Amino acid sequence: MSENTHVAIGRRKRSVARVYLSPGKGDISVNGQPYKDYLCRDVLATIVSQPLVEVEAAGSFDINAKVYGGGLTGQAGALRLGIARALIAITPSYRPALKKAGFLTRDARVVERKKYGQPGARKRFQFSKR
Repeated sequence: MSENTHVAIGRRKRSVARVYLSPGKGDISVNGQPYKDYLCRDVLATIVSQPLVEVEAAGSFDINAKVYGGGLTGQAGALRLGIARALIAITPSYRPALKKAGFLTRDARVVERKKYGQPGARKRFQFSKR
């Protein structure tokens, strides 16, 4: 890892993304694959590239990310947060634009745990009067 590479961590649901951002020509790879191939859906690829588009830096940084845990949606959200944090580490002047767009907020929603005596987190067994 060179000295001008910045590392940031993003989390969403059960997913964790380590993002390595360095000056380059705009290549984004996730777990060794191009991000559009890894994420499969165009919506998720758009989510990942949102912070770069917001600060108009889409073609000026290479991103190498390692993602684990959760599903593809959670991983895409974790990547977005990680990329936004790494952009701020490189250029602090990007912070107001990224904050206004909501890319620096960690989405705290996670799956609610199952409770004992119930089939799920909220669902109840059918009530029987007799």
